[in-house]
Amino acid sequence: MGSELGECEVTFLMPCLNEANSLAGCIKAAQACITQNNLSAEVVIADNGSTDGSQEIARSLGARVVDIKVKGYGSALAGGIVAARGKYVIMGDSDMSYDFGEGMKFVTRLREGADIVMGNRFQGGIDPGAMPPLHRYLGNPVLSFIGKFLFGCPVGDFHCGLRAFSKEAFQRMDIRTLGMEFASELVIKSQLKGMKFAEVPITLHKDQRGRPPHLRSWRDGWRHLRFMLVMSPRWTLLVPGLTLAVLGLVLMALVAAGPVTISGVGLDLHTLVAASLMLVVGYQFAVTAAAMRLYTLAEEVGPVPEVLEKAHGIFTLERGLIAGGLGLLAGLLLLGVPTVQWARGGLGPIHDPSVTLRYMIIGSTLVALGAQTVLMSFVMSMFSIKYRRKI
Repeated sequence: MGSELGECEVTFLMPCLNEANSLAGCIKAAQACITQNNLSAEVVIADNGSTDGSQEIARSLGARVVDIKVKGYGSALAGGIVAARGKYVIMGDSDMSYDFGEGMKFVTRLREGADIVMGNRFQGGIDPGAMPPLHRYLGNPVLSFIGKFLFGCPVGDFHCGLRAFSKEAFQRMDIRTLGMEFASELVIKSQLKGMKFAEVPITLHKDQRGRPPHLRSWRDGWRHLRFMLVMSPRWTLLVPGLTLAVLGLVLMALVAAGPVTISGVGLDLHTLVAASLMLVVGYQFAVTAAAMRLYTLAEEVGPVPEVLEKAHGIFTLERGLIAGGLGLLAGLLLLGVPTVQWARGGLGPIHDPSVTLRYMIIGSTLVALGAQTVLMSFVMSMFSIKYRRKI
């Protein structure tokens, strides 16, 4: 085994932060897998600042230790992957919860052409006490379902810590996160980049770390969920926003000219106010989703849908400013109607406020929509500059 990339086939990678009680067992399991299957491989420990002798244990067993200064689960793994000399990387926690002796399952699927191979603890089995009930029956199933729904990721155990991928595939993923959400980003980016998935059953064992876990269930669960929501503006913003905006537009059209009654339900000014709010908020959701999507494209996250290619060809800052300006102008004209009438009446009491309020509500709505369009046009134009420079 030399020092250049590609001089071994497989790197067994373990992030480490004070794992003296369990690290030796993990290294020996990986080494046994290497020997039994005659693999050209190495064991790399990505140490994130251990103070319990973990580094010395690793070196004494022949593992290569890589010091990662920046704190974080994702930071340790990313640093270890960059330092890996293997064509393939098998990563897993160094607390004995995963058996690196199962590594050949992953190597086989990678050799068959998979870009990323996920372990599945629910298919392979979970030892008693190995996974807290909160994680087993709520956290992992819910997050896996959300990952499938939002991104179509074809995996049954979204957050299994034992997984493998080619180093070339990892480089294409362009991972950015440094914390626990690294695990989510790796799967999501693989799906967005159109990579080939495979899944193998593995067994989850009770860990042997002898210390409190680094994982914080609610905090880290939220970090995973937050990342998935941010990466999927279509479902978190665009669909809800368009639904709300269309509903608001329909209601506004119904009562714009005057009160109406539908199946005994009276709709009047109060409905117009609610419709205005729905339209403005829904529109803001939708244009924010568009801006977020344009940003992800500028950062080369995922393939570019044809419809977005066409939209980018049509959209320009000038067109956005014209559309927003027309909305502002129309709104100001409507606001001007009751203002002129009020001035002609000597600025006294308004005799029929229902008519005046209709003009005011609809006019204010158009002004708000126009202003939103102008402001978001500048934002989207900035992202478009970066995106168009890359295509």
